[in-house]
Amino acid sequence: MDAAGSQVAYECAQYAGQYQNGFITTQGGNLLCSKIIHLITNNQVKSQVSEVLHECERRMYKSVAFPAIGTGQAGLSSAKVADEMLDAIVEFARQKSVKHLQAIKIVVFQTNMLPDFYESMKKREDSDSSTTESWLSMFKSFFWGRKQSSEKKKSMILEKKVNLVTFQICGESQEEVDATESWIKDLILKEQFENTISDEAIENFDETQFAILEALQRGKQVTIEILNKLSPPQIKISGISRDVCSVSLEVQDMVQQIKSTEEEQSKAELLYNLVEWRYLGSNYRFVALDKLTNMQLEHAKMAKKPYLNVRIKNKNYTVDLNTLKATDDQGKTRILQRVTKDEGK
Repeated sequence: MDAAGSQVAYECAQYAGQYQNGFITTQGGNLLCSKIIHLITNNQVKSQVSEVLHECERRMYKSVAFPAIGTGQAGLSSAKVADEMLDAIVEFARQKSVKHLQAIKIVVFQTNMLPDFYESMKKREDSDSSTTESWLSMFKSFFWGRKQSSEKKKSMILEKKVNLVTFQICGESQEEVDATESWIKDLILKEQFENTISDEAIENFDETQFAILEALQRGKQVTIEILNKLSPPQIKISGISRDVCSVSLEVQDMVQQIKSTEEEQSKAELLYNLVEWRYLGSNYRFVALDKLTNMQLEHAKMAKKPYLNVRIKNKNYTVDLNTLKATDDQGKTRILQRVTKDEGK
């Protein structure tokens, strides 16, 4: 109150007894803000934070900063206050009706309270990891400002995602500020991890794989960098340790799928040099089937299977491997032919 100045003190005295919803609003006075919302402490931290957030939205304020409410003269524990304040902020942030309030800050002056707020944030991220949008991403957007919608990404280009966060540290001495800065850096480093996947198959990633990588980067707390110019090509994944590990597993699965597909195509190419399956076209001429279907039919014949489902000209057919006739869903049939290459075409 002293820092705000006498005008604010006068307004508080003037409005005393006229408060609604447990608070009164005054001008900012000497502080670097346009308004000050003064809470009447009732130990109901979550409901009070919620009321203030909705008041800010109603008044179309763009930002608001909270102290650690109730940890002073009220004597509430910082862990309880952290949980209740973050509960209120998360519930507010999830409301689709929020249009004006873009930044929410919690200013914690006492360094001994920082671990409680950090653990409260971590607890919420862990419990909400299965949602489509990471809770922590949403939480950051309200704490440090909403990100404007980015321009549509160009095809096959994975943009690097960077979330900038500013910590403002206040303390009674430079030593305390330095110690807090060091503590925060240590926490960040403990949570960070980097993994690099190198494989020639990465060079064959197309729009499908790039879209999956972009979705993983949006949904996880990671940055994905694709280094196609290296030999072999690399994918570098950095961010929160847990997310780096899970994304790395998914990328390795994608690489394995590419390699398996390439191996199948190679086998199909070799087999096509030995035997060719054809179907009778509309002009009464036999047309060669694609190489993968060719391989599937040959493997089914060698395994002495009676039937096989294939696609011919984008339609589903059931092939009778004894009669060499393919029947579609409407009962129409096509005649197939198997020719070994030494028989000629």
